[in-house]
Amino acid sequence: MKVKINRNAAKVIDKMLKDEESEGKMIRVIITEMHGNHAHYALQFDHPTEHDEIVKTDKGIDILLDKRDEEYLDGVWIQFFFVPEEGFVITNPTKGHHGH
Repeated sequence: MKVKINRNAAKVIDKMLKDEESEGKMIRVIITEMHGNHAHYALQFDHPTEHDEIVKTDKGIDILLDKRDEEYLDGVWIQFFFVPEEGFVITNPTKGHHGH
């Protein structure tokens, strides 16, 4: 599976992972909702399980993806923007998506 991550997201995630509360955990992309031909995503701290693939990004951040949801997780793009409001935007360009 593949994950793309922008530079801002890599910096923010790296900082989150260095926080003492995340000790020993990794970042996981989860599906919060699926409908039609697309899904909505979020990030959470977690430990790897037997169902996971650890995907290395070109920014040095490893991401956990559940292989059972490969259809929607393969190809996710994690971005972080500071404007117009600060936050993560996670999409999968290989799947349909729309803005909310």
